[in-house]
Amino acid sequence: MDPIILQIVLLVVGFVLLIKGADIFVDGASNVAYNLKIPAVIVGLTIVAFGTSAPEAAMSITYAQAGNAASSLTNVIGSNIFNILVVVGVSALIGKLTVEKILVKRDFPFLVVSTIGLLLIALTIHQISMLCGIIFLIIIIAYVYVLVQEARNDREAMSEDVEVRLSIPKSFIYIILGIAGIIIGAKLVEINASAIGLRAGLSAALVGLTIVAVGTSLPELVTSVTALKKGENGIVIGNVLGSSIFNILFILGLAGALSPVPLKIEPKIVLDIFIMTIITIIGALFAYTQNEVDKKEGIVLVILYIAYIAFRIMTN
Repeated sequence: MDPIILQIVLLVVGFVLLIKGADIFVDGASNVAYNLKIPAVIVGLTIVAFGTSAPEAAMSITYAQAGNAASSLTNVIGSNIFNILVVVGVSALIGKLTVEKILVKRDFPFLVVSTIGLLLIALTIHQISMLCGIIFLIIIIAYVYVLVQEARNDREAMSEDVEVRLSIPKSFIYIILGIAGIIIGAKLVEINASAIGLRAGLSAALVGLTIVAVGTSLPELVTSVTALKKGENGIVIGNVLGSSIFNILFILGLAGALSPVPLKIEPKIVLDIFIMTIITIIGALFAYTQNEVDKKEGIVLVILYIAYIAFRIMTN
């Protein structure tokens, strides 16, 4: 079989695994929330976010072990830009995307501050050193601890009328199977899309910021769209915020702890971090207005992503 045809076939198989894996994963995660009386948004910020960020984490560990920690940076930048502009934008186009007040008050500001912190590090010390990496990891652990404590406090407020379709053991089986499908599917999409991109003459850095980033962020997109269609609105924004926070603090923190991550590889990378920061602030402002992201704002976000990709291709 022709290599290109094989790559296209594997690409399609990857998308199928992604979609089905996300469907199973959302069912499992939402039923964990129902069984444990945990708000869906907390599940989205933790279990779903960390699960869908597994491809980015796996890639970053691989890069760090190979002494190529810089690739972790381009992956995170591209993934976070994709999360805000495409995942939120497309979700807003599909259905009403409400944002709970607690996310606007707590999690969006936390993501904005984390992103600005990364930008300041890039402009000053120019790398995520081992010390910075350890600090990042301590911050994400503290953040998750706060979420868990708040989830425990919110249990009493959960409705007793919510329908529980899966037991706890079955829910976790669904989560494991879903994550497996998502990771394998994302890997197939990423590998084959990257190969096609390199064949088309794109640079390795551009492939990392676009194709690889999109490939590793597809779990967030597919999971969020699936959750939205199932009426699990809290999981959608929680997934985007949790994944973006996880990308910066855990993935770059882990990469920095294993091997210093240079943040000034080239001027374009610093510019990309700046663009990511502006985009994150725009996403927070959209969520702040009437506690929702409407269709018009969704269109703006998608157009911004298309403009960003066009800009990066022209400056390749």
